[in-house]
Amino acid sequence: MSRSKHTLGPFVAFHGCDEAVGESVLAGKAKLKPSENEYDWLGPGTYFWVDSPERGLAWAQELSQRKRGKTKTPSVKTPFVIGALIHPGLCLNLTDYGVMQELADAHKFLASAAAKAKADLPKNTHQASGVFLRRSLDCAVIKTVHELREEAELDPYDTVYGVFEEGEELYPGAGFKKRTHVQIAVRNPDCIIGYFRVAGV
Repeated sequence: MSRSKHTLGPFVAFHGCDEAVGESVLAGKAKLKPSENEYDWLGPGTYFWVDSPERGLAWAQELSQRKRGKTKTPSVKTPFVIGALIHPGLCLNLTDYGVMQELADAHKFLASAAAKAKADLPKNTHQASGVFLRRSLDCAVIKTVHELREEAELDPYDTVYGVFEEGEELYPGAGFKKRTHVQIAVRNPDCIIGYFRVAGV
């Protein structure tokens, strides 16, 4: 089934980053860089936490504790969060039952290509509390969705939207997870209507 534009949103969303980066973006001197990690949950794009400045700031705080690269310095020195108004446009909405077949077809294509090449499929790894934290397989499937749409000359998805349960149960016997969140990955920067400063940060 063909997808329609403007079925979601617009959203108020938040991006955790270093203060210097955030201030540059707010001043109109810089743009946020898309994430291109092979394990990104929603595939390539600029990631935002939907309706949760607290989660955006918590993410920046987590990054400030992670040592990376040869210099072993964190990518975030001073945790910061900026807000954005985002119109999803043509959205690969992973909460919509109707898109699941598109993902299944992409996986089938990817698995067939890997078999012909005698290569292993990527795997989701680093499982915690029943959740995969590194989504290499899911990322590859979403990338394949985009590639197949391009080959079929279909309109590209502007954004990818998903809900993820994460973390320990909120309380004994709960059906809620402590770190459940909603994210949107923006592939088309024109979907970002504008940025704003978050009060109290």
